[in-house]
Amino acid sequence: MQTLIPKLSTWRADLPASIVVALVALPLCLGVALASGAPLFAGVIAGIVGGIAVGLFSKSPLSVSGPAAGLTVIVLAAIESMPSYQMFLMAVVLAGVLQIGFSLTRAGILSEFVPSSVITGMLAAIGLILILKQIPHAVGFDREAEGIFEFSTANGVNTFSQIIDSLSASVTPGAILIAGISLAFLFWWDGAKPKNGPLRFVPGPLVVVLIGVLGNALLGAVKPDWQLQATHLVQVPVTQKLSEFPTLFTLPDFSGISMGIVWTTAVTLAIVASLESLLSVKAVDEIDPRRRSTDKNWELLAQGGGNILSGMIGGLPVTSVIVRSSANVDAKAESKLSTMLHGFWLLISVALIPSLLNLIPLSALAAVLIATGYKLTKPKLFLERYKQGWTQFIPFVVTVGAILFTDLLEGIVIGIVVGFIFVIARNFRTAITFACDGDDCLVRARRNLYFIHKYELQKSLNRVPDNTQVLIDLSSTSYVDLDNIDIINAFIKGAEYRGITVSLRGDIAGKRAALINAPSSEVLYT
Repeated sequence: MQTLIPKLSTWRADLPASIVVALVALPLCLGVALASGAPLFAGVIAGIVGGIAVGLFSKSPLSVSGPAAGLTVIVLAAIESMPSYQMFLMAVVLAGVLQIGFSLTRAGILSEFVPSSVITGMLAAIGLILILKQIPHAVGFDREAEGIFEFSTANGVNTFSQIIDSLSASVTPGAILIAGISLAFLFWWDGAKPKNGPLRFVPGPLVVVLIGVLGNALLGAVKPDWQLQATHLVQVPVTQKLSEFPTLFTLPDFSGISMGIVWTTAVTLAIVASLESLLSVKAVDEIDPRRRSTDKNWELLAQGGGNILSGMIGGLPVTSVIVRSSANVDAKAESKLSTMLHGFWLLISVALIPSLLNLIPLSALAAVLIATGYKLTKPKLFLERYKQGWTQFIPFVVTVGAILFTDLLEGIVIGIVVGFIFVIARNFRTAITFACDGDDCLVRARRNLYFIHKYELQKSLNRVPDNTQVLIDLSSTSYVDLDNIDIINAFIKGAEYRGITVSLRGDIAGKRAALINAPSSEVLYT
């Protein structure tokens, strides 16, 4: 059984990776909280819980959990409709309990039915969204909160109009300069990073943050009108004294357990958060260099426990999230120690150095996310799927487009539907081979026979001429459903009246007993 204790032997890789993930996670935690109408610190709490608690109990080596962009609409509506934020926290706790129930019923197996083309499409779409959503932040147009991935927002602005507005508005030269230098460094560092020596442990995004902070301070000295102000920087809630830090946490209102709206919200959160977590974990398994497989039912248990804890101390709902997880993989993490450490860094930084965090330019973090997005959606990925054929390429492209123009979960559903259409279409391809040479005929099943093959099987058997010998070859099948067995039995029974001698090939359990109801025919198993 896989241990829950992380391997400390991988700390050389996991330590720098955890710093990268923490840098990526911080603005996303704040952005999701802002978009959800919740206290900003609620997003940070969810990030800390997702890292430390879910990271400890999860068996996924690379998945990172935290507040999810896919839940912002649900959370915002729930908070606005409830008497208090504390009531909403009660719903988060109950959602965690329900997720543990899902785990016990082994609902995690549902993720295994999602086609791989849809999963890779989800990754590519997230990459594109990261690039598109971060362009405004890179030019200093910070009107939309970090972590918002929906195509259209409530005020009618969409991803593309936001980019147009950012480029047509009065852009911020300081933000463009910092973002440009940061991006150039990141792409250069990917190729120039030493393979040996202490510099190999230096994470590029950490250097980018230093470039942003020091560069902005330098702009203040040499060109003050280009210096970025507070609206273009990270904005972490700051307490005057460390002793005031616990006041940022909030307890749920347990009286809400008797309210219908609390239970309705809890059920909705549990279902959507579970789906997003399962899909994200499966996607992370796909990009794991070691191709490790995560126990999905156990993951639901870990996510449920995380939501109970997050709700109990004032945090937003948590799920496994692909952006932070992708950054974790890209930073060469090797175990879940990186996930747990990232939560620890979030806790320490917001408790001890929030003022320093508030010096980080959003444009520098935008450069980190743009670089991460590019690695998820490289042109090479589209070319590889194209070479695999239309049955893989079309579901992949449809998933990318659907997520890009709707949101994550709605796009995934559309991709799954299209993927299943191709699966059904493949099963409608010819499954029966028919051939005759003189008085010898062959009816051969090329693969398992299901009810959708009834017409094809009946049509092939009807083509067998009278006064011939026919071999019905089922040796390539491991399953023939009862509808097709009935068709074969009916043919065998009628064969003696047409002078047809029937032979059967394929000694498979269940078929022998079903296909012996023709005493006048020659039924042979070879």
